[in-house]
Amino acid sequence: MSTTTPAERTLVLLKPDAVRRGLVGELLGRFERKGLTIDAMELRTIDGAAADAHYAEHTEQPWYPPLRAFVTSGPLVALVLSGDEAITVTRALIGSTDGRKAAAGTIRGDFSLSNRENLVHASDSPESAKREIDLWFPGQA
Repeated sequence: MSTTTPAERTLVLLKPDAVRRGLVGELLGRFERKGLTIDAMELRTIDGAAADAHYAEHTEQPWYPPLRAFVTSGPLVALVLSGDEAITVTRALIGSTDGRKAAAGTIRGDFSLSNRENLVHASDSPESAKREIDLWFPGQA
């Protein structure tokens, strides 16, 4: 009888600013060094409809139109990470949303000075992870 917990999965987006700044390798390395596994990865550019589907719960917010313009501004890297408590671990590695306030040692704390151009998106719950993985990598959630 196995006592290992099944690996949790999460969606991560390395946003256009991470790609533009050449940080993809650095950020992937941080996830891998922590022990997370990359299950799927793809470089892609999204349109407004895809951004709206991904951020469906935020489309009516006043801050959403600039976020939509930003995430559709260039290529991003979508990936599925897995591991023990992958959602919590990934979000801890990323740091708080506002890069100006994120703790040193986190991705945003080390590389971001913005609330919008903050390099990374990560699922915030198992339900969000399933919905987001289904959107970005159909059939893999």
